[in-house]
Amino acid sequence: MRVKIYLFTAVMVVIIVGAAWAQDDLMKKAQNLFKPILTTPPELKGNTLTPEKIKLGEMLYFDPRLSLSGLISCNTCHNLGTAGVDLQETSTGHGWQRGPRNAPTVLNSVFNIAQFWDGRAKDLAEQAKGPVQASVEMSNNPERVMAILRSMPPYVEAFKNSFPKERNPVTFDNMVDAIEAFEATLLTLNSRFDQYLKGNADALNDKEEEGLRLFIDKGCAGCHNGVNIGGSGYFPFGVVQRPGAEILPPGDKGRFMVTKTASDEYVFKVPTLRNIELTRPYFHSGKVWNLKEAVGIMGSAQLGIQITEVDIDKITAFLQTLTGEQPKVEYPILPPTTDDTPRPILEILEKGDARH
Repeated sequence: MRVKIYLFTAVMVVIIVGAAWAQDDLMKKAQNLFKPILTTPPELKGNTLTPEKIKLGEMLYFDPRLSLSGLISCNTCHNLGTAGVDLQETSTGHGWQRGPRNAPTVLNSVFNIAQFWDGRAKDLAEQAKGPVQASVEMSNNPERVMAILRSMPPYVEAFKNSFPKERNPVTFDNMVDAIEAFEATLLTLNSRFDQYLKGNADALNDKEEEGLRLFIDKGCAGCHNGVNIGGSGYFPFGVVQRPGAEILPPGDKGRFMVTKTASDEYVFKVPTLRNIELTRPYFHSGKVWNLKEAVGIMGSAQLGIQITEVDIDKITAFLQTLTGEQPKVEYPILPPTTDDTPRPILEILEKGDARH
């Protein structure tokens, strides 16, 4: 009888120790593939972060007067109250026009290799120039934006404080540099997965750990890796099996529109998976609203495998551990409009209209 007890005890010890080793091995694999978000934003190339510049960028981010209508701000499509997205398939812009793609989250976007789904902007400053001038978004132009900002003395003073070495600091380039400085601070810290990466094995439960293992073993981490768990490269949407037109619109050829290289047709920047449970709908078309459905589509389209419902459930459980603490931003009180501030224009103007 004692022999049986000893044998049972020995087997249990082996199982427990083996499980611990397996857990340690999984953590080490994860630590090699992914990195936690640090408490401070990374350095920006050619754009020094200062409290004054960040504060100015915050004001500009929330100011709808940067748009032609005076209704649309950066926060309209990248709402900080809803994880940096607008919860629409594609964004609604000037004159209720619809944009061609889903708005990516602004949260943690400073870690991306480039901005926009096709990577046409090298950084957040260059990205900020696009929506301000896009006719289906804010529909404004640099000259009018500068006239708006220069008409309000508190803005002029804020630009002077943010760019003290410049004689005429209120410029379009300085405006987008300030917005970039603010956006670089929009980090979601302390997700349960980040706690796990820092060595806390209890941060994930058994199901979430198994989801992480599947995420790595099935090949998801081949594209979704690094500090942003994505955002670091470009891949075709449909490496193995191209999704149907209802998910992959045939008219949007992705990065090809930037490079004009045939091999870049239907190639897109890999999106971040951080806060993915909060940033629906999914994909550049915004056609998929269910996270489990998105996981299944990625299995067939990118990996050429049919992921079982059980495994999809586990992977989805893991993905939900990527939600971090949302940045808490106090809505700024903006400078008042003056008699010199250009008035809003609500109608859609023809190209070349002098008012534009």
